[in-house]
Amino acid sequence: MTVSTIRKRPDFLAANRGLRVARPGFVLLAQPNGGRGKRFGITVTKKIGNAVVRNRMKRRFRELLRAALPGEGLPDTDHVLIGREGGVGRDFAKMRAELAEALARAAAGEGDPPRRRRPAR
Repeated sequence: MTVSTIRKRPDFLAANRGLRVARPGFVLLAQPNGGRGKRFGITVTKKIGNAVVRNRMKRRFRELLRAALPGEGLPDTDHVLIGREGGVGRDFAKMRAELAEALARAAAGEGDPPRRRRPAR
């Protein structure tokens, strides 16, 4: 089974309403997608660093997901990785283990509690 990429903003927003599993280098969002297969998306904001750092982090995430999702990913689910500060410097093997753990927690339905809403400005 192939793993496809999420490209449209509404799909990213829909994933944000799904299950959330936070790890030191990233946050995994998992949301059932209604039979579209295993898909993944990556988000790294400008808070993380300059373009070189963000692109390096996206390349690392892409490789992690391509290796892990065919075997460990949830079927018919959108998986979105959001980069966190310090994720680009983490050991790749450690991140691979954290992703496997996060996918196992998502498969068991054990997400982290919802995050607090920021007050409107």
